[in-house]
Amino acid sequence: MTTDAGPVLVVGDPPLAEELAALLREAGRPLTYCPVAPARAGAELPEADALARAAQGAALALETTVWPFERKRALVAALDAALPPTAVLASLCAAQSTSEIASWTTRPQQVVGFSVVPPLSASQLVEVAPGLDTAEAAAAAVERLFAAAGRETARVRDDAGLVLARILCLIINEAAAMVMEGVASARDIDTALRLGANYPRGPLEWADLIGIDFVYAVLYGLQLEQGEDRYRPCPLLRKMVLAGRLGRKVGRGFFTYAQA
Repeated sequence: MTTDAGPVLVVGDPPLAEELAALLREAGRPLTYCPVAPARAGAELPEADALARAAQGAALALETTVWPFERKRALVAALDAALPPTAVLASLCAAQSTSEIASWTTRPQQVVGFSVVPPLSASQLVEVAPGLDTAEAAAAAVERLFAAAGRETARVRDDAGLVLARILCLIINEAAAMVMEGVASARDIDTALRLGANYPRGPLEWADLIGIDFVYAVLYGLQLEQGEDRYRPCPLLRKMVLAGRLGRKVGRGFFTYAQA
């Protein structure tokens, strides 16, 4: 069975992994969805037997975990062991380069990085980043997968954060620093950017929608890779992650949300 026709395995954190699974189902792609419990919930990874059953026969796997980094590395290594040798492993590379993620596996030629800023419903673009050793056929298979599901793809250089996440998280980081320093309230900062710069939403509302843990991980990963202070995460973001104030998905971030 070819990569384009074979079943897909989606493994990762809700809600992004759920959205990816739903998108591919709507496109008619056979798939298995294997959610990962949130890190704060304790059982961080699927059991090895469950992952092996889910990975059996998969032609391509999408892995979407972001934080903590040790957890992501463990999941990538487990997928590498469980997937068929010819399967493509597409990993969310928002906080690490594809080449780094590939170094955790025995199949660097089959590892492809991709990035989409959650939620998927608010983004039509998927960035695809081959690593230094990624085979062209593997990168093309990931591009065709998303194109068949109605998403535009852009191939970009292999760097942590890629394009959209890197720019957006830097804006959010500066807005968070302004809140921490008491320059203005979160609501007033968002109003200033919406009305003064025609942003579709304020940066702090955007942070809550993306997930504070996602934002923090992107910035932390950029600082590790680039070694530059401009990527240093605002201390407030770290405290929010530690306190579990991860944004809309948990009901509280920079703002408070009613939970369904």
